[in-house]
Amino acid sequence: MTPLRTLPQAAGVHHQRPFTRDAGRWKRESSRALRTGHVRGHACTAACGLVLVHERTLWGWLAWTVPGDGSQPEVPHQIGVLTPGVTVWQRLAVRSLTRRPARRLAVGTVPGSLRLSAAAVALISVMVGLFALSRGVPLSVTVPTVLLAPLLTEYLLDQFDARARAYVRIVEADAACRYLQRLAALHTCILQAAAGSDRYEVRRSAEVGHRLLWDAAGLLQDQDTRTASPRLIDRERLMVQLADQVAQLLERTRTCAHSATGEAGQPRRSFAPGGPLPHGFEPAAQPPLSSTPATSPLKGHRPVIRTQRDDEAGSTEVYLLFAHEPYYPDAGTQEINTTVVTAASLLHPHVLQPDGARIHDRLTQGRTPGEIIPLSTLTHELDGGAGWPWVGDWETVTTDLVQLVRQGECDALSLGLPEIARALLQAGPDTHVCAFGGAGQDITYGPQERAAVLAKIAVFLTALVAERAFWPGDGLLPPLFRQV
Repeated sequence: MTPLRTLPQAAGVHHQRPFTRDAGRWKRESSRALRTGHVRGHACTAACGLVLVHERTLWGWLAWTVPGDGSQPEVPHQIGVLTPGVTVWQRLAVRSLTRRPARRLAVGTVPGSLRLSAAAVALISVMVGLFALSRGVPLSVTVPTVLLAPLLTEYLLDQFDARARAYVRIVEADAACRYLQRLAALHTCILQAAAGSDRYEVRRSAEVGHRLLWDAAGLLQDQDTRTASPRLIDRERLMVQLADQVAQLLERTRTCAHSATGEAGQPRRSFAPGGPLPHGFEPAAQPPLSSTPATSPLKGHRPVIRTQRDDEAGSTEVYLLFAHEPYYPDAGTQEINTTVVTAASLLHPHVLQPDGARIHDRLTQGRTPGEIIPLSTLTHELDGGAGWPWVGDWETVTTDLVQLVRQGECDALSLGLPEIARALLQAGPDTHVCAFGGAGQDITYGPQERAAVLAKIAVFLTALVAERAFWPGDGLLPPLFRQV
């Protein structure tokens, strides 16, 4: 198992104590709690309604209790996580859940109590009712309105809170809060980096980190930490990856900004491969290109072999196979509907990141050298696709890979597979594909036929790589994990 990288130093600071960046805020809130309600101490029983101090964040809130000895708590009493993509109005609705507890008034000998707000509405409605009666409004209209106003206030506030809870997941168990506290500290590091960066990769990491928090809160609502530990570990591991990758991106950005200034203080121009050049400059000559003609092992379908650069040949020895929308490389050529690229191409800067790097990590773990992994196999391994949202956007990643291949920015084996072969590779390793024969008989293809198609592609790919390894592209990002 690959060890985790060192966590960012700031991750150990965020949410370790209440209001880490505003110590005065905690003093004010704890003083108010001491004056208005119960604090956590020896004299407080389980029935005590502890005052909660809510620390609101971009992703939700942490609710802290106030220790009676004046110290700061180390673990939140409650953590709420907003749903990803929450709108402004939904965020405002959820904000009502963190308001101070409603003060209630006992209603004489009648069982129960009434909110102070409802009592205020009742008083105002009586005054309005008397004014309405003096103006000739019928008694049959005034009296029901006066009686219903405070009852509606009680009911509507409860309904409003119930609707707001649909946009938040709340966890209160001590062990669950400890786990989410660690994830929240890492996510806050990512959010702060995203706030000060205009790079898409950093903003995308913040979105994925929020999704991880939301998923983890859902698991902890339904299960305890021991039962859900394998999936919780996966999410914490991925959050560490995100924080580590964001730290590396920011470090590279600072390094590039520093190196872009010459000794004389004049900025140097640098452009990504294929990017614009200043007026009057010609692009540098590219290394010579070579191509290898070959015949497809699949009858009637000739593969298109992308060119390779002699000085950049390299291979990670694991390959990704994926089907895509058919296209025609040139006029009069056969359609291309399936592509095989080396796993390292997922680290290309023109591929959606950090999604490509996370899929690369998933693709290369525990594989056999030279193995071809269909995208459908990854889907099968991710609970039939249920795990893709917290791994990456595979549709955008594969679309970007096709664009790289078509623009000649990486090597690939491009195939025009028959319908049955393509369907088998798009299906999972245990799936069967049924075809209708000409004589009215059904023909079923299964795992054996799928393995045979992969074996034919593997034989052809092995022959190509033996002559020259696949070129994954230029300027690759580092993998999420490196062997130590």
